[in-house]
Amino acid sequence: MFDAFLGRFSRDIGIDLGTANTLVHVRGRGIVISEPSVVAIDVRTKRVLEVGAEAKRMVGRTPASIQAIRPLRDGVISDFDVTEQMIKYFIARVHDRVGMVPRPRMLLGIPSGVTEVEKRAVRDAALNAGARWARLIEEPMAAAIGADLPIAEPTGSMIVDIGGGTTEVAVVSLGGIVVARSVRIGGDELDQDLIAYSRREFNLLVGERTAEEIKIAIGSACAGPWDDQRVILRGRDLLTGLPRSVEISADQVREAMEGSIGQIVETIKDTIEETPPELVADIIDQGIVLAGGGALVQGIDRRISEATQMPVHIADDPLTCVARGTGKVMESLDDPVMERALVPETYSRGLR
Repeated sequence: MFDAFLGRFSRDIGIDLGTANTLVHVRGRGIVISEPSVVAIDVRTKRVLEVGAEAKRMVGRTPASIQAIRPLRDGVISDFDVTEQMIKYFIARVHDRVGMVPRPRMLLGIPSGVTEVEKRAVRDAALNAGARWARLIEEPMAAAIGADLPIAEPTGSMIVDIGGGTTEVAVVSLGGIVVARSVRIGGDELDQDLIAYSRREFNLLVGERTAEEIKIAIGSACAGPWDDQRVILRGRDLLTGLPRSVEISADQVREAMEGSIGQIVETIKDTIEETPPELVADIIDQGIVLAGGGALVQGIDRRISEATQMPVHIADDPLTCVARGTGKVMESLDDPVMERALVPETYSRGLR
């Protein structure tokens, strides 16, 4: 009761704490922050210099005294202290601490396959960063809510959230996850595939940012009208050590990413095999919904549809599905269905 009273004055926050990007949803205001999950710190003093887009611009370009860190890997925290600083920075940007304004309640999205230790790390980071109340929600459930799937109905809905570090596949019904699979393959892995391909085929060393730009520009999951697209790939020649440029086609980029995309498709098929037949019938009617940045890879919906023999739809604004889902849950915490969608609390900490 007291927490609900405080909630009238604080700005409840939903966070999609992603490997590649962090999105922040504030109750009543919508998504107010969408920034890369990168923090630049001074190595000598450990002081945070930049967070988000400005820090990402420094990746691969910093002197020895500055380090640009991605504190999340494969959807989970790899550097607790830096993650805490990043969350604290985002809270400060959206939550005005004036007078007696209480600290915010916070809901964070996490991959479905994480351990209890990893869950505790995310919650502790939020509480240490200034949240008075922190709960977790599995990303595929948040994505399903953000994509307006009928999660409260006794029908099966399938969501595939292809993020930066993980791909989450889940079948939801009656406010809960019936079947879920999580594989630590996402946009980052596709970038690494491109780096390895350019090294193997062209003896060319390219950076992560260059690989990401190529993936966004002409990456695809199947043959299509985009196959005649070509871009210039720039890097360092491994034989001479000098700069060199080569032209790369959409077909070559697809060949580079084929292994990872194939594993994502197999994970979806494995999830369908585990799904009860009644729910499979519902999915055939409604189709599979794609969310996350990976849903924007050209032709990935067609590739999954051909592999599963089911209709596949890309959610509206797939990049923000998880963040919008956390926001909807924060606005309807009194709804038993929304409460059931949250990860059960295994311990208590913070004001309730």
